[in-house]
Amino acid sequence: MSYTTKIKEEICQKKNGKSEMIAELSGFMRNNGSIKEEKFILTTENIDILNRLKEMIELLYEIDLIEEIKENLNFSKKNLYVLTITSKKDFILQDVGYYTKENQYQKTPPTYIVGANEEIRAYLRGVFLACGSINDPKTSRYHMELLIAQPEEAVFIQKLINLFDLNAKILSRDKGYMIYIKEAEKISDFIKILGANKAVMYFEDVRIYREKKNQTNRLNNCEQANIDKVIQTATVQLEQIKIIEDNRSVELLDEKTKETLEYRKKYPEASLKELSEIITYETGKTITKSGLNHRLRKIKELAERIKKIN
Repeated sequence: MSYTTKIKEEICQKKNGKSEMIAELSGFMRNNGSIKEEKFILTTENIDILNRLKEMIELLYEIDLIEEIKENLNFSKKNLYVLTITSKKDFILQDVGYYTKENQYQKTPPTYIVGANEEIRAYLRGVFLACGSINDPKTSRYHMELLIAQPEEAVFIQKLINLFDLNAKILSRDKGYMIYIKEAEKISDFIKILGANKAVMYFEDVRIYREKKNQTNRLNNCEQANIDKVIQTATVQLEQIKIIEDNRSVELLDEKTKETLEYRKKYPEASLKELSEIITYETGKTITKSGLNHRLRKIKELAERIKKIN
């Protein structure tokens, strides 16, 4: 079962008041329904959504619905469930903000449909049940999308989502408009708005795990980079020491710098900090990282002078 299906099944368990039912039906019917002759047709591949729609419509409008199962023509192996409204069709479409009083399609629903915060959430639930999807957070990218057919409806839904500061954006597609969110935290907040609390907990658990894993990887990469840098620096220093020794010029260094030269040869993979600690421990004479760096700079300068002469 996909993550989107789990969210939709959880939404279908949520109880609504009357105004929320109308708002949720409006969100679904405006983005899923179609008119054929004197019938209004709703379709879904999810039996839980079918039962939820049927329950709300029958409860609100006291009508009998025609329910059918058809073969899916979009290469899906799932059945296509069809609900058909015939009686009270015009009244219902006016009540959910699909029709005006003159039975003309409304480009956006009337304000009373989404007049309160809970009604806005219910409308977005209906839209998501009709045409929404969210990637499983275990996948490589976070992504929520709603595929909307009409431009005015798309802009309207985007504005509703962004009332919650979710930074939803719109892209034009061949068959309509895609409203999408890419940020993990914003997607999590959107699922909260839908009321799918179990799905939120799953999303957050996976997101936190991924962030910790990425942080560990970054630290490991940083540590590896530091090791590579230490080895590279030590390699250069050993090359400088070889130039000095090959040219029999060690005696040109003072005693402390000669001592550093020998310790660098003895511990070629030690970092500057580690080497200063080793010398301090083995000689009993404290040398700081800065002091050690000063001595190594003398070795470098002598090697460069020799190279110039040669």
